[in-house]
Amino acid sequence: MNILIIGSGGREHAFAWKLNQSSIIGNLFVAPGNAGTASIAKNLAIDILDFQAVKKAVLQHQINLVLVGPEIPLVAGIHDFFLADDEIKHIAVIGPQQYAAQLEGSKEFAKEFMVRHQIPTAAYQSFTVEQLQNGYDFLETLKPPYVLKADGLAAGKGVVILNDLQEAKDELKSMLHDQKFGDASRKVVIEEFLKGIEMSSFVLTDGKNYVTLPNAKDYKRIGEADTGLNTGGMGAISPVSFANDDFLTKVEERVIKRTIEGLKKDNIPFVGFIFFGLINVDGNPMVIEYNVRMGDPETEVVIPRIKSDFLELLIAASQQKLDQVNIEIDNRAATTVMLVSGGYPETYQNGKIISGIENVKDSIVFHAGTKNQDHKILTNGGRVLAVTSYGNDFNEALKTSYKNISKIQFEGMYYRKDIGFDL
Repeated sequence: MNILIIGSGGREHAFAWKLNQSSIIGNLFVAPGNAGTASIAKNLAIDILDFQAVKKAVLQHQINLVLVGPEIPLVAGIHDFFLADDEIKHIAVIGPQQYAAQLEGSKEFAKEFMVRHQIPTAAYQSFTVEQLQNGYDFLETLKPPYVLKADGLAAGKGVVILNDLQEAKDELKSMLHDQKFGDASRKVVIEEFLKGIEMSSFVLTDGKNYVTLPNAKDYKRIGEADTGLNTGGMGAISPVSFANDDFLTKVEERVIKRTIEGLKKDNIPFVGFIFFGLINVDGNPMVIEYNVRMGDPETEVVIPRIKSDFLELLIAASQQKLDQVNIEIDNRAATTVMLVSGGYPETYQNGKIISGIENVKDSIVFHAGTKNQDHKILTNGGRVLAVTSYGNDFNEALKTSYKNISKIQFEGMYYRKDIGFDL
């Protein structure tokens, strides 16, 4: 069976690593991929938003299933493109259609869905630039901190939390009037602040049935102790130690089941992953956000803990047969630590030579922002490598990751030394 993975990050390398272990895999392709995927699959240098180019590659390489990694092509309608084309509509696509992808593509759409289906989430209102004064008035009714979210996709950076009312008003104006996040902030959702500890749950669903994947917790801030700017993610651990059976039962009953039932009630087909960004508020789960794909770097700890044949799970999802499969999970903990370019998440330079990966033992190195050039591996992004390890608990796994990180070098390399500090 020939597979095409869409994307170029650590998530896609983790997918390729796992799919490569399948007993039924044929040829594996990644578009556009990175230096890591190039070592286990064939990279295709195509623009993933050029759907005609994707179609050409799918036909040329006789692809049977397409696994979409990032959110942007899903929100742009790649699945709909396949369904509308007689030549490729028979090819399975893992990733929801455009309407369903609004669960991630629009904060307002997601909030309305949650309210409609009694899924616990923070109280909110949304505003456009014409309603700026209304937004100011709403902020005055809230207690600090103030949470402002760009409605659209902003690469994980469209959420601002401020303690000062005037700063919050200035930020709202910056987002709406000055378009701080471009089109993503043409509408802004303001919501009440929820105090608690965050985690993520994941399911693979065919729209009717689902299998629950390992849970995880990621660390978004660039600085130690969760300080500084938001990033795409600096590391992750799985499982989450505070998520006991009682809490996870609440997640299943109040969040996951209501979401799947809500999709059915609203006649929204959904084949793919749902990421539930959760916060534990006094022992009760509340939803901060949905993603309609696997998170990154959470994928780098979730996928290694799946013992089942990953391709068989994807095929079952594409055929609406997830009720006929069982998923087997590794009991060990997994952790990943992200190595990033100096200056990230602001200005950084690409093209730095990476050395030492070949010396890593007892860890898996997933490539995120890398490329091959002149027989060398070079940095090619803000987040460069994810070093994943197993352990009896997350502390043991982290020790292995940090030990192996000491063997890797590139100019300006930075990583957080306190992943898991709050657990």
